[in-house]
Amino acid sequence: MAVNEWWPVDKMILAFAAMSTLLIVFWFHAIPEAPWLLLTHAVAIAALVLFRSNLTFHCWYPLPYVAAFYKEMAILIPPVRGVDYDAWASRLDAALWRTDPTLWLVRHPGAALTEFLQIAYSLFVPAVLVVAFLLWKQGKIEDFKYYAFLIAAGFLASYLGYLAVPVRGPRFYLHGLPPLQGLWVTEILQTTLDRLESAHYDCFPSGHTELTILACWGSRMVSRKIFYVFLGYTPFIIFATVYLRYHYTIDVLAGAALAFLLIWASPHIYAGLKKEATNWAE
Repeated sequence: MAVNEWWPVDKMILAFAAMSTLLIVFWFHAIPEAPWLLLTHAVAIAALVLFRSNLTFHCWYPLPYVAAFYKEMAILIPPVRGVDYDAWASRLDAALWRTDPTLWLVRHPGAALTEFLQIAYSLFVPAVLVVAFLLWKQGKIEDFKYYAFLIAAGFLASYLGYLAVPVRGPRFYLHGLPPLQGLWVTEILQTTLDRLESAHYDCFPSGHTELTILACWGSRMVSRKIFYVFLGYTPFIIFATVYLRYHYTIDVLAGAALAFLLIWASPHIYAGLKKEATNWAE
């Protein structure tokens, strides 16, 4: 394995960085943080060029890079788009179910259920990362590289969705709903997530739905036992996205559709980028 060659995940991240850079340049005067963002891009790209020969860096750098793109989208979407589609998503949900699922679930709250689902929802990032960690620990570097590509593709594709269809979610759009009451840690977890995610247009598609399905699919590379654990966990986190008022059901459907599209398309894209990367190295 040539550590110094350009892996498929590298090329995808560089392409997303180029797109993001163009957005910053085109809307430079509307984005107060534009100079700082462009400097950050330059430093990040330089770090990738200089340190990709280090195996640990090359395998794990997508984690902070993809997280940084998420925070950057929160800055870019308001000036670049200047609209939101919450009313559209809420109307579509009502038309799809002949009632508003969020309002319907208000009639069926339960402290224990809320607590359980909030914990499940909050374990999203650790759940996605544990598959990568286990592949790394098992020494399955080629499987790790593909999983890193699949998960990075999932995150970056969802960011494009946020940009195309800015939606903040039912908890912001539907005012006056009674708060969900948990038992012990619900409020702490909700506050922590609010601080980490900020006021972001990050609902369409549902990244929690999309990435959990991708992690479930990828967990097959670890072991059958881990796959079954994910198979049991995935429905709970999908239900939690709507029950906890983070997403409309249309977000969930879009996230699931995107996940299955990536499961089908990623092997072909990965193989093509890997062949091209090998040609570059030669």
